[in-house]
Amino acid sequence: MPRVPRLAPGRFSVYRWWMRLSPSCYAIPGLCCIPPWWHNAGFVVGGSRTLLVDTGGNLAAAQTIHGYATAVKPAQPLVAVNTEPHLDHLLGNAFFTELGVEVLGHASIARTEDDFARYQEEVRAGIADGVRRARHEERSFFAGTALQNPTRPVREDMALDLGGISAELVLTPGHTPANLSVYVPAERVLYAGDCLEPGHLPGLEEGSPDDWRAWLSSLERIEALEPLVLVPGHGVVLVGEAAIREELARVRGVLREAIGRGTPPGDG
Repeated sequence: MPRVPRLAPGRFSVYRWWMRLSPSCYAIPGLCCIPPWWHNAGFVVGGSRTLLVDTGGNLAAAQTIHGYATAVKPAQPLVAVNTEPHLDHLLGNAFFTELGVEVLGHASIARTEDDFARYQEEVRAGIADGVRRARHEERSFFAGTALQNPTRPVREDMALDLGGISAELVLTPGHTPANLSVYVPAERVLYAGDCLEPGHLPGLEEGSPDDWRAWLSSLERIEALEPLVLVPGHGVVLVGEAAIREELARVRGVLREAIGRGTPPGDG
């Protein structure tokens, strides 16, 4: 085993092939998405089952998540959760449900095949080379990928007993009405989904000032949890209270400006 470099004083460390954030919590950063974004997933290993946080944006991402999670504890039963309805977070669901894995997600998540087709077209439009675009090379990105919504609805905050450690599902709407975060209080690790996206403008385009006010309330909830490590839906993992406070302040500033203008950043 190679020497493990420290991320922060105490319990946090990182391995070279994936990130171990605490004794039970892992992040899988850098899964393919639409540039300049990448998608982060993660998992929490308990004594009796492993919780997967998001399932990725295609079959290949789901297989990667499965490989990392089962490498840590091969015989462990799995359960998964989607942090939001956007397809980059849940297009791996079908891979896991075929394995008999239960997938939790907000009760309002109900994506359709038309949604999936539009997402594939969005990926195709991002291909700069016209010849490659005309050849529909985006199809290789989605090879074997099928749409599957969550199989167990989440309507309120809830706790999952993973065996010796608990993971809390915390409703954090704003980016969408269906966003939720996953908090592991014993190790103060938070998986925030797209409620926070360090290095990127928050995704306000689908919302309204009322949604953005709800988002501000969600940031208050996150701050009150006092996480020491935060895994965002996109962007770098944040380690330490100062880095998390700085990101919360940044997003609050963007939201308040948008509420004042009545439009998202860059609109018009």
